[in-house]
Amino acid sequence: MRAAITGASGLLGANLAIALLAAGHQVRCTRRGQSAIAHLADYPIEWVSADLADRDGLRRAFADCDVVFHCAAAISYLRRPPPDVIATNVDGTTHVIDAVTAAATQSGRPIRLVHCSSTVCCAISTNGQPVDETQPWNLPDFGVDDAYSTTKHQAEQRVLAATAQGLDAVIVNPGYMLGPHDARPSSGRMILEVMRRSAPGAPTGRNCFVDVRDVVRGMIAAAARGKRGERYILGGHNLHYAEAWRLISQVAGTPPLRLTIPRPFAVPVGWLGDLTQALTGREPNINSVRVRYGYLEGFMFSSKKAQADLGYEISPLQPAIADAIAWFRAHGMV
Repeated sequence: MRAAITGASGLLGANLAIALLAAGHQVRCTRRGQSAIAHLADYPIEWVSADLADRDGLRRAFADCDVVFHCAAAISYLRRPPPDVIATNVDGTTHVIDAVTAAATQSGRPIRLVHCSSTVCCAISTNGQPVDETQPWNLPDFGVDDAYSTTKHQAEQRVLAATAQGLDAVIVNPGYMLGPHDARPSSGRMILEVMRRSAPGAPTGRNCFVDVRDVVRGMIAAAARGKRGERYILGGHNLHYAEAWRLISQVAGTPPLRLTIPRPFAVPVGWLGDLTQALTGREPNINSVRVRYGYLEGFMFSSKKAQADLGYEISPLQPAIADAIAWFRAHGMV
């Protein structure tokens, strides 16, 4: 199989490329001129220069491929999506759809698109039970319809609309991924912060934590067995942040952070972040939206559909944390 990947420099894309190569597949990855790819230098990846605004470059990158994994995305917790986030997450997805269609037409054979979305495009539970793919997007009801969730939701709608017009595509919705090869770092920043004890305590909400390599295996299974036009939650362990942080400390061998921060104490920190953004124009590390996310009890998800249709399996979190820490240490990040 020949596979193309967008966003291969990120946590998910890197692990996906490595897994595909290990299975004997040919891997072609797109990159922007400034993308950091040194951490993948030892792998036989074919790199093609093409950003998400370059329809022709994307079409050339996807030529002769059997599957395209669209993992590239821009993350922002601003309340209103800035133009660059819209350009990447919404317009970029449209360009990927157009390029897949054009490359398939040119080659005379179908190309499957596996679009990587997120659990932020699902729903927040209102009944105490994990959310599945049938529940409608309701993040605006909780005030967490930020730039990322809004634009990723819009991107999903573009993909679903294209499947109605004949595009062979499936959508996967991963949870909060942990694991090695997190060069920026992205979600692995939480591991580093817990190890450095840079946060006074955990918020009281939940998230769905998953080994990135489980997600990779789920995406490869979606490419082979997923049903066209369907969405698959690739989740893992629905834990309170305090539970996840204790697990990180246990694996890292560092003293645990025992405090939880009541929401009334965190809200003013979010307001301060909002004010900082308004005065400087720069996105702060913490704002009101991120505070709201940290206190969501209903941010929990079910992967039963993926387990039934794709044979998706959920691994323990300890190996993901241990391998992430080992990778960070090997690269001088901790």
